[in-house]
Amino acid sequence: MLNNGKVYLTGAGPGPIELLTVRAYELLKEADVVVYDRLVGNDILEILPRHCIRHYVGKKESDHTLPQNEINSLLVEYARRYKKVIRLKGGDPFVFGRGGEEVEVLIQHGIPFELVPGISSSVAAATYAGIPVTHRGVANNFTVIAGHTCSQNGVDTYDWKAFANLGTLVILMGVKNRQMIAAHLIKAGKSAQTPVAFIESATRDNQKTIITNLLELSINPPEVMSPAVMVIGEVVKFHHQWEWFQTMNYESKEEVVGL
Repeated sequence: MLNNGKVYLTGAGPGPIELLTVRAYELLKEADVVVYDRLVGNDILEILPRHCIRHYVGKKESDHTLPQNEINSLLVEYARRYKKVIRLKGGDPFVFGRGGEEVEVLIQHGIPFELVPGISSSVAAATYAGIPVTHRGVANNFTVIAGHTCSQNGVDTYDWKAFANLGTLVILMGVKNRQMIAAHLIKAGKSAQTPVAFIESATRDNQKTIITNLLELSINPPEVMSPAVMVIGEVVKFHHQWEWFQTMNYESKEEVVGL
């Protein structure tokens, strides 16, 4: 069967419509089908044309609307029936977004595609909390880690000593394992006084920043609501001086634990 459609693997950014790329915005205005994830902002969906089919395939821990293999098949099916199919993912499709798995399936079935990068929350969350992931003389590198896979069946999957010697650590999907992560890093030699920030609902009106340190986190972890990005490193100290977004929104939502 000849394919008459194309799939655009598109990053939706961290949430607000103003953080879409121009290319993503243009594509969404002309979409025939949008297959979208849980963290895509409602205001982004409002720009879709009336005829556009909206198919939700959002995932959260232990609650997947569709397994990944069914999403892959769905993209192929839609591409064979419609001209412009947008696979819309929160952040960037290739930062823990399984974009690569979907590209492989499209290639396998001969489906044309385009890759549209998006602003990843791994950087945007820290920026909106007034935290630079790198800063001269403080941190000359940053590492992005998937926090939900740091332990599998009770077995460590990461080289914590390697992480302990790096600059800024940005943990995505790490809320559930936050206490374990802190304990592993301290055991691996990272200072127990290293600052830690959790940015809940980053870039959105209800953004909240929680500041603590590794020691407090390992003993008495603060309550954190997902989705939240975890930032570990000396750069977190800039938050108190550089915080701008919550101030702009009139009411600072900040909680300091153990500092």
